[in-house]
Amino acid sequence: MLVESIVAVLLFPILTGLIVTFAMEFLLQPTVVCFWRRPFNTFCLHLGSFLLLYCAALLLCWRPWFALSIVLSFQLLLVLVNNAKYHSMREPFLIYDFEYFTDAIKHPRLYLPFFGIYKAILAAIGFVAVVVLAMIIEPSLLNSAGAFYWLTMVTGLMIIASVLLWLGVRLNKTTMTLQPEDDFVKVGLVSFLWLYGIEHIRHQPIDRSVNWEDNFKSEAEPHRFANVVVVQSESFFDARKDYDVLIADMLSQYDDICSESAQFGRLSVPAWGANTIRTESAFLTGLEAGHFGVHQFSPYRYFMKNEQYTLAHLLKEKGYRTVCIHPYQASFYMRDLLYPQLGFDHFIDINAFSDSQKQGQYIGDIAVAEKVGELLGETQQPLFIFVITMENHGPLHLEKPDSVDQQLFYKNKKQPEGCDDLTVYARHLSNADQMASMLRQQLQEDVREGVLCWYGDHVPIMADVYRRLGEPSGLTDYFVWTTTSENQQQPLAENIAIKVSGLVPLVTRQLSRLASL
Repeated sequence: MLVESIVAVLLFPILTGLIVTFAMEFLLQPTVVCFWRRPFNTFCLHLGSFLLLYCAALLLCWRPWFALSIVLSFQLLLVLVNNAKYHSMREPFLIYDFEYFTDAIKHPRLYLPFFGIYKAILAAIGFVAVVVLAMIIEPSLLNSAGAFYWLTMVTGLMIIASVLLWLGVRLNKTTMTLQPEDDFVKVGLVSFLWLYGIEHIRHQPIDRSVNWEDNFKSEAEPHRFANVVVVQSESFFDARKDYDVLIADMLSQYDDICSESAQFGRLSVPAWGANTIRTESAFLTGLEAGHFGVHQFSPYRYFMKNEQYTLAHLLKEKGYRTVCIHPYQASFYMRDLLYPQLGFDHFIDINAFSDSQKQGQYIGDIAVAEKVGELLGETQQPLFIFVITMENHGPLHLEKPDSVDQQLFYKNKKQPEGCDDLTVYARHLSNADQMASMLRQQLQEDVREGVLCWYGDHVPIMADVYRRLGEPSGLTDYFVWTTTSENQQQPLAENIAIKVSGLVPLVTRQLSRLASL
């Protein structure tokens, strides 16, 4: 009789929860295939996950309806975060994105504004209210049932959940294409997380490294080597190519440098709006993102456990001092731990800068250019300086354009309606333009020859602008410039996009050429 009573108490919340958990999928963006049209194993994964989470919540609070509210609240949070991410970055929530929940606590400015600050506050208030009400209104099952019978029932449910999950994995015949949006639509959120997690455990990238020596062929002594400055410019792309409302001379210095460059053009990058490290790792390793399989979505997590040879290693072996400059917290993306493993001698983070050097929310590009100039004057050793800027990092909507900027960057001296983000972005682009000019001058004035490589990591998040003026192609822009124009290659036609990994041979070939002069 006691067992029947417990079953009756649990059965109704579980059935209610199952209905709600599948109904909640209709809120997802992009829209997923209805669960009854998906492979059977995805149903097992979804149902097993729900039961397992429900049992875990039940063990915490001993209240069936409160446990259900915890599970459904967690699912709703995932749905909202997924939709916010897809809205901003055209990519659904990935298994790797769970670590961003802790990052959002450490670095709230980078994340919460995209989710919605008011949404986050209301969600927190709602959660506290539900906890208080549940503890007051719903009695604990331990007050009406013995602990032994209660634990037996929960154990049985957990066994059922585990069997369902085992079947979901065992019966899986759906190949993940590693095109997140396509896979997400095909299997639904819960199964998508499970199957990408399984792929993460199983997949080992093919051992195929860049033949670095073929790129950098030089027997010259280190004193003959050129200084190398590489700038991964935050959210940099030539917005004039997509939005003709912007004035032509907004990037006048950038245009001049391109006209002098060994090569310049458009760049195909493995990111949209964020996920800087995907572009970053593709450049440093010289390998396309797809080489790493599912690890391409969080390459630095993979690099922490798997040694990876990089351009920094190559140049260090040739006698270079290797330095990374990133005017943000060194611990972000574990760079403080990872960059020594990637071949860098020194990491310069935000502690080397002051608040007075900010432009908007972050340390400005001009301050970073000044830091590069200091390094170039400090040593007789050839330098490889890898710069990751921050000035143009979003959320752009946290900044407001002034009236001067709303006229300055537009052909008709008037900002289009709803384009505040574009004006803010243009202001930061003008500072990036000045930074590029400063770096060119510093390398020209140095006793060594110099190579300057510049590229954007991804296009910025400007959802309102894209709705009004159209989305950009997603391509960014780059150039590879040297201090001597002799024997330069022909600039690449701007309508041809190379992959970011292709920048490495461009840079190393220029080094070889300069060392042989």
